Amino acid sequence: MTLTLGGGPLASRSPETVNYTIDGPAHRLLWQPFPRRVRALLGSATVLDSTSAKLLHESNLLPQLYVPRADLREDLLEESAHRTHCPFKGDARYWNVRVGDRVAENAVWSYPEPLAGAAWLTGHAAVYWSSMDAWFDEDEEVTGHVRDPYHRVDVRPTSRHVVVRAGGTEIAESRRAYLLSETGLPNRFYLPQRDVRTELLEPSATHTHCPYKGQASYRTLRTSGGVIEDAAWCYERPLEEAVRIAGYLCFLADGVETVVDGEPLS
Repeated sequence: MTLTLGGGPLASRSPETVNYTIDGPAHRLLWQPFPRRVRALLGSATVLDSTSAKLLHESNLLPQLYVPRADLREDLLEESAHRTHCPFKGDARYWNVRVGDRVAENAVWSYPEPLAGAAWLTGHAAVYWSSMDAWFDEDEEVTGHVRDPYHRVDVRPTSRHVVVRAGGTEIAESRRAYLLSETGLPNRFYLPQRDVRTELLEPSATHTHCPYKGQASYRTLRTSGGVIEDAAWCYERPLEEAVRIAGYLCFLADGVETVVDGEPLS
């Protein structure tokens, strides 16, 4: 999202509400320094350790972290026969990462001879996030994907009248919710549990992780009208940017309606 998705200036479809045009291809690349030390571990081995990382912002994709080849443990890399072609960056070569008996196949890739429009990729390599056991931004472990410096999360108290319904049953009503605004996403309203009929909710096995908010646990809604799986979620221990919503509930699922000041949320 941010620059490259959701109508951002580097998305394939630029927003219409601007007074400028971008002179360039529909598929855009932006190469910028990542401002902090980043590390990646497989088992106990540090595969990547860099203070010179770069972020590649590419149309319609999340930012991708690249590091100088010198910042990778070359002794852990084994070249793979796998190859891919990108019409915007060129031909990519791949490497497996071997740590003891463990092998992360095709975990590392590089463009040895990138296309002219992406020449700055020369000498850099990227690592698939999911192929590693742990990633660190300085000394803070980060999960999900690298954080985009253009991505924001803002939380504000609101006295708007928020009502949540499922079928004919009112699930929650509050004038002391938090409104969470996140780059590229619709606003979400988080309600205090004291304003929610929590007896209608039961824990779900579903958990998700957001690099900007933390780990979310879900709730299943059970009313006389039926059961709605994962109808709400809660960040019990959110990250610093979203600490104010700790323990609050947000509702979003088919069959659940949130109404704010009399207007249903789309």
